[in-house]
Amino acid sequence: MNRFTRAALCAALLGASAIVAAADLLPVQDFARHPSLSMPRLSPDGKYLAVRWDDGSSHALIVYRVGDMSRPASMLRMPKYELPAGITWVSPTRLVVEKGKEYGSIDKPFLTGEIIATDVDGKHQDYLYGRETKYSSRAATRGTDRGWGTVDGTPDSANGHFYMAAMPWDNPDHSYLYDVDAGANTRHLIGDIGEGDMSFMVGADGQAHYAYGRNEHFNYVVYLHQNDRWQSLTAAQIGGTFAPIYFTPDHQRVYAMYDAGGGPASLVEQDENGGNRKVLAAADFGDIGGIEWTPLPRQPFATIPDTGLPQLRYIDPNLPAAKLHRALAMKFPGQYVHFVDYSEDGGQLLFSVSSDRTPGSYFLIDTHSYKVLKLFDVAPWIDPTRMAERRPLRFKASDGTELEAILTLPPGRPGTNLPMVLLPHGGPIGVRDDWFYDGDAQFLASRGYLVLQVNYRGSGGRGEDFQEAGYLKWGTRIQQDLIDGVKWAVARHYADPARVCVYGGSFGGYSAMMTVIRAPGMFKCAVGYAGIYDLKMMYKKGDIRQSESGRSYLTTVIGRNDAELDANSPDKLADKINVPVLLIHGEDDKRAPFAQAKAMRAALDAAHKPYEWMSKPGEGHGFYDEQNRVDFYNALQAFLEKHIGKGA
Repeated sequence: MNRFTRAALCAALLGASAIVAAADLLPVQDFARHPSLSMPRLSPDGKYLAVRWDDGSSHALIVYRVGDMSRPASMLRMPKYELPAGITWVSPTRLVVEKGKEYGSIDKPFLTGEIIATDVDGKHQDYLYGRETKYSSRAATRGTDRGWGTVDGTPDSANGHFYMAAMPWDNPDHSYLYDVDAGANTRHLIGDIGEGDMSFMVGADGQAHYAYGRNEHFNYVVYLHQNDRWQSLTAAQIGGTFAPIYFTPDHQRVYAMYDAGGGPASLVEQDENGGNRKVLAAADFGDIGGIEWTPLPRQPFATIPDTGLPQLRYIDPNLPAAKLHRALAMKFPGQYVHFVDYSEDGGQLLFSVSSDRTPGSYFLIDTHSYKVLKLFDVAPWIDPTRMAERRPLRFKASDGTELEAILTLPPGRPGTNLPMVLLPHGGPIGVRDDWFYDGDAQFLASRGYLVLQVNYRGSGGRGEDFQEAGYLKWGTRIQQDLIDGVKWAVARHYADPARVCVYGGSFGGYSAMMTVIRAPGMFKCAVGYAGIYDLKMMYKKGDIRQSESGRSYLTTVIGRNDAELDANSPDKLADKINVPVLLIHGEDDKRAPFAQAKAMRAALDAAHKPYEWMSKPGEGHGFYDEQNRVDFYNALQAFLEKHIGKGA
């Protein structure tokens, strides 16, 4: 065989292997699809299941009879962009729904403040609170009754009532709590405080005992109702964090999240005034996160941390619920079992199972016979055996602060010197990445990339001090934490230093531009998706600025000094960007308005910097339409392939 024949044969073999490799890739559509069923809730008698339904273009509330998921008992369709953001059973035959909106895939659904009710068969629908009082059965007497409401709890016995926190539009510096009869659409006041945006906790006497939350100045406050008046808890009583959760079964004490000085929060049991505090689950590196509860009378039996792997700690392993949980956990090794809902008598339990490689599945178990019924998979097209491992690790930033990194390792690839994508999360304040399934990280790993996510300062899950360490540091210390994470991954030989790109959405899009500015030479490309690029513009455009609390948030976290805002805005520093850029944005984005992307594009044009561009009309904060999401993932895949993939 001469060298020309050998060369031709090698080329043919390489071409064939490339075709096989391409054919073996998981379809982009698998990562673009919306789960059709989510957020299930079990009725108090255990006979019905209410779920949120999504067909890719609209949402609905669907009620199924337990044991028959083939056809719904009823369906309540929602207008475009609207969805059931909260589902609460108030009796075996009646539900209350908190309406929400979702303008894009990056957005978490945000509550609109509207509350509606429906019977299990879809009849007797009523508008209980919100801005459209004309649809209420009480419209004749509540014509001016407009405001923002949310479900703030229910009585232990499902008697048709629920507790509604409300903030009227004509009195936004006041918060009210009502006991609402969801069938008759009547209510009576059980809590009233001259502070806006408060949540409440109700005692055994049916009255509000606590009011807490961030006020219009973005300060966290807690009030206790004693001697017929609200008393502000002192700094010593609140500590760094105090958030009441639930009363103990005897209603004499409360369960709460608490930390003494701004560090990670523990789960405690205490008197209402803070006395006789007992730690039930101590925090370590991060906050106590998820809590598992017994059936009525409710008490916590286990917790998981907000950081690292979800390693369960049993508070009382001898409780029947704890024993059942341990038995179920043994049936699902490598996955986390979460108890979602019980029937009121405790005989039926809805639970979920999820992991880093699967969005999860839902099951129903009879707690007497232990018969298990599988209800549905969140994303049945996702094959966990083909998904990537997500590995929480820790490293030290350049100033010695210990940070958490999460690596997603591409399956079937060696664990060293991989092409890597830095994936900063959005927010940034109070948001975090965790071990559980992440669609973007799994998509990138399926294309052969190591994915690095860093819980930088400002992220949630590690206490108030860690979160506040990100205030006024968007373009400086936060970016350095991300850069330090890349240096660590390279030093540990996880990543090939010659093949590193950065991609992020929202604040992650901001960070995609800022990291390449702060660390010239480190990255080969940058992708900004629905990003913020001009900090001053946040005071002029976008939905954050539209409320007093939102404006206080901006003042607190980015500041008002124009020179500093410009010094930390990518569109003012475009001349320092020396890598190829891809900008992707929805033209109807309310959170990061389209003007942000256009400002970044204009700055790159003025600086004569190369970039690629994709925008979609009708899309909000992240693409929602499935075909647009496919286009987005294809563009992201091609861009990365060109700069750090096989085509580089």
